[in-house]
Amino acid sequence: MEPDLHHHGDVEATPGLLDLAVNVRGGAPPPWLVSRLQRGLERLGPYPDQAAAVRAVSRRHDRDPAEVLLTAGGAEAFVLLARALQPAQAVCVHPSFTEPEAALRAAGHRVQRVLLEPPYLLQPGDVPDDADLVVLGNPTNPTGVVHGQLDQLCRPGRVVVVDEAFADAVPGEPHSLAGRSDLPGLVVVRSLTKTWALAGLRVGYLLAPPDLVERLRAAQPLWPVSTLALIALETCLARGPVASADREATVLAAERVRLEAALIALGVQVSPGSQAPYLLCEVPGRPDLRQALRDDGIAVRRGDTFPGLTRAHWRTAVRGPQESEQLLTALARLLA
Repeated sequence: MEPDLHHHGDVEATPGLLDLAVNVRGGAPPPWLVSRLQRGLERLGPYPDQAAAVRAVSRRHDRDPAEVLLTAGGAEAFVLLARALQPAQAVCVHPSFTEPEAALRAAGHRVQRVLLEPPYLLQPGDVPDDADLVVLGNPTNPTGVVHGQLDQLCRPGRVVVVDEAFADAVPGEPHSLAGRSDLPGLVVVRSLTKTWALAGLRVGYLLAPPDLVERLRAAQPLWPVSTLALIALETCLARGPVASADREATVLAAERVRLEAALIALGVQVSPGSQAPYLLCEVPGRPDLRQALRDDGIAVRRGDTFPGLTRAHWRTAVRGPQESEQLLTALARLLA
């Protein structure tokens, strides 16, 4: 059966359950950010002015402002790409975030899937030579792996879209391509959703060659990013918050390592190599386990809506030690 490309973890995060289905780092933005946004309510009268936010993105990644396009979350970027481009051979690398493929199909494009096998690491030769549009995540959702050698995918006549929604969850961001203005056709998509718990604000951006930015901007409506989202960009991309996010990423990485070891000790198969704040899990022969966890008060993300995965796969977010222990206790009981 064809996977439901429009299914996302928020559907499973029913109030009252421990939410390990959504990969947003916290339940709400930090108080200092909330305070900054509240003060910004006084600026809602005029139409949004993007200039300061574009400068903030430009400084953050050492890119020319002409290479920056602000978007209403990362999801809008994928819709704009699908509307503005006319690929002869679009390729989506899976398992991965499904919204890019859904946007391409909705725009009438044929999509070829590159389905990776465990450990789900892409080699440049896996992508067909005739592909003129390639879309993938890095780190990839739901596996958490970080692909190397992505610069080898870039070539004249090809657009390579790298979804870096979770790049700032990797301490130091050593594999990010956000600063690479030298690679032809490279588009890097980022958002503030995951690290700063701003899913409801819809704030993101992409980095691309200036001519492509202009093509994408032409497909946008006027004033696509709200004033509060612009304030969030200015605030969260300043040096202090960026450094704070990196420190938190280091703490979260340590908890992910601890949780992974504990899951394996219980007999759960964990996809290796995750550098993101989530783990892809499987207990072969137990496609009922996700529902059993749900009945026990814990929501994890189903895996079978990702192309290449099965009903036995599920993804858990990595949060704090307390949430990890609740998950481990429930699993120990269910797998006994």
